[in-house]
Amino acid sequence: MATRHPQRGSRRTSRPGRPVSTPRHLPGNLRPRASGGTRERQDPRAPRPRFTQRMAVLVLVVAVLVVSYASSMRAFLDQRSHIAELRAQIAGSEREIAGLEREKRRWQDDAYVEAQARERFGWVMPGETSYQVIDRDGKPLERTDELTDPDSVEEEVTEAWWDKVWGSVETADHPEKVPTPPSEIDTPEPPAEPDS
Repeated sequence: MATRHPQRGSRRTSRPGRPVSTPRHLPGNLRPRASGGTRERQDPRAPRPRFTQRMAVLVLVVAVLVVSYASSMRAFLDQRSHIAELRAQIAGSEREIAGLEREKRRWQDDAYVEAQARERFGWVMPGETSYQVIDRDGKPLERTDELTDPDSVEEEVTEAWWDKVWGSVETADHPEKVPTPPSEIDTPEPPAEPDS
């Protein structure tokens, strides 16, 4: 009878449904060979390499995954910020549209149209008299010009007389040193030479 060779990835069994185990008489560091003999492991005291081929492949796979996810994450964040900008722009446009609709409704009111004609063009109704305020230069005041409220003008606070006197005493006690310019310094004249 021919022996069956197990397929790759399947477990060999001695009986149907039971796996083959290591014989109990062999120590734990020995394995049976495929040909039936035993093979000893390498010296257990020898240092194992820290960076194996499996480790290199694993590091490479992780690096590729990190790079691919990082670029995807950057694109995702860029898209979210772009969406937020578009939403803000839409909200601003909606506010602007609402304001324009309010102004359109105002222009349908005759009183508003009359007020705008008076304000913008200086028009008056028949029988009314128009006045225009002129500034110091003789030019009419513009709509942007405003007169100041007399109550908003600050009153100038004068210094008390005793503060002035005390300041004078302080100044006399510590006068400012004024440097004398070099042109005003008297230079000694050379002595006159006697006539012989």
